[in-house]
Amino acid sequence: MELLSNVGSAMAALMFGWAMFQQYFPYNLSGSLDRYILKLTAIFYPYIQITFPEFTADRLKRSEAYVTIQNYLTAHSSASAKRLKADVVKDSTQSVLLSMDDHEEVVDVFDGVKVWWSSGMTISKSQSLSLYPAADRRYFTLTVHKRHREAVTTDYIAHVLKEGKAIASRKRQRKLYTNNPSKDWSGWKATKWSHIVFEHPACFDTLAMAEQAKEGIKKDLIKFSQGKHYYNKIGKAWKRGYLLYGPPGTGKSTMIAAMANFLNYDIYDLELTTVKDNSELRKLLIETTSKSIIVIEDIDCSLDLTGQRKGKKKAGKSGEGDGDEAENEKEPLAKAKKDAENVEGKSDDSKVTLSGLLNFIDGIWSACAGERIIVFTTNYVDKLDPALIRRGRMDKHIEMSYCSFEAFKLLARNYLDVEAHELFADIEVLLGETKMTPADVAENLMPKSDDEDATDACLKELVEALQAAKEKDARPKVEEEEEAMVNKADAAPEEK
Repeated sequence: MELLSNVGSAMAALMFGWAMFQQYFPYNLSGSLDRYILKLTAIFYPYIQITFPEFTADRLKRSEAYVTIQNYLTAHSSASAKRLKADVVKDSTQSVLLSMDDHEEVVDVFDGVKVWWSSGMTISKSQSLSLYPAADRRYFTLTVHKRHREAVTTDYIAHVLKEGKAIASRKRQRKLYTNNPSKDWSGWKATKWSHIVFEHPACFDTLAMAEQAKEGIKKDLIKFSQGKHYYNKIGKAWKRGYLLYGPPGTGKSTMIAAMANFLNYDIYDLELTTVKDNSELRKLLIETTSKSIIVIEDIDCSLDLTGQRKGKKKAGKSGEGDGDEAENEKEPLAKAKKDAENVEGKSDDSKVTLSGLLNFIDGIWSACAGERIIVFTTNYVDKLDPALIRRGRMDKHIEMSYCSFEAFKLLARNYLDVEAHELFADIEVLLGETKMTPADVAENLMPKSDDEDATDACLKELVEALQAAKEKDARPKVEEEEEAMVNKADAAPEEK
């Protein structure tokens, strides 16, 4: 008992002395002492250690190696680790996903070589009084006997990375990201993007669009996703731009969801109005991953990026007259809009420029991660600056137009399970005479109750809606003709 007491006292004194040494001993001297201790230990310690930090390149981007190793260890650690973290994964083959807890160690064997993996975390020692302390840094450490150094550094690590990527591919869940305001980028566990599981059911089979056009888009997507070596060969970044344009309700957002499901890609929904400047835009781009679609919806409304240079040229040519007058007319409207945003607490102080957005699309930084698609949507393609949508930036322009009869038949099959009906002929004629979006057609085809005969009722409702739209479209033409006749009649006496 006395021996244990003495040992305990000695250990307590040693720990107290070590704490005092770390606290008060000069940093330069303690660093030199640590280096000599490590050299001395290496003489007798037969193991080597390899560390894989979570973040590299000054924390600009999460390490791909760390994520891949995490996937590998998650699949292999549940059987041997004593302390695990549990997470519920929706729609996964496992109801609970188990992974290594911090400061846990597991053993792995590869070709008869025994290795040890441990997870660690460097806790920030910042003395800042901020409510958001500096984030902790996690890492994995691989320990192996020095005689197996070559086998581990050449074969085993390559095996782990390959297996980790295969596991990630098998268990991958598509995600829908949105960018956080930059004021939330710093602090504890802060991120530039927030995400949820992407569960949109859209696919090309249910997309109301001409079959030939859909097949062309699908072939283009497949060619792109398999084009890594081709893009390297021609010296271009592995990315592709799509411009979706057309009236509201023609399926632009549904097309994006169908593309993501078809390729099994994540979606990054970029809200430009929350981005303060070009530098922040670049940082957001760096944080995106490969196998993803970066979306800017309604780009003509996101920021004042439409026809900037064109407007400047016109202002320069107009001299003192019309240009100044137009600017004076715009100023009160812009001021009123800004005042309204300030009242709502949504002051728009974004300084993202057209040049910054162009560099985002195809500048040097756009190649920081391969296999990415950039999609712009707009209701008014004529408003966009030609430099923004030229080929090479927006490589493929897709018009999302009003509902055709072919698209209607697909909607009728999806919504009503009907391939043919006596009203189809009337609907074909009406669709050729008037304009109605697929969203409006789909709304009319959706059964409103279980009591009615869905097929007849919905098709009759659609015919009535098309006739009403036709009459509405014809009304302005009649009024124009009547006005023209009145003007002609007034002009006749004057000629006499």
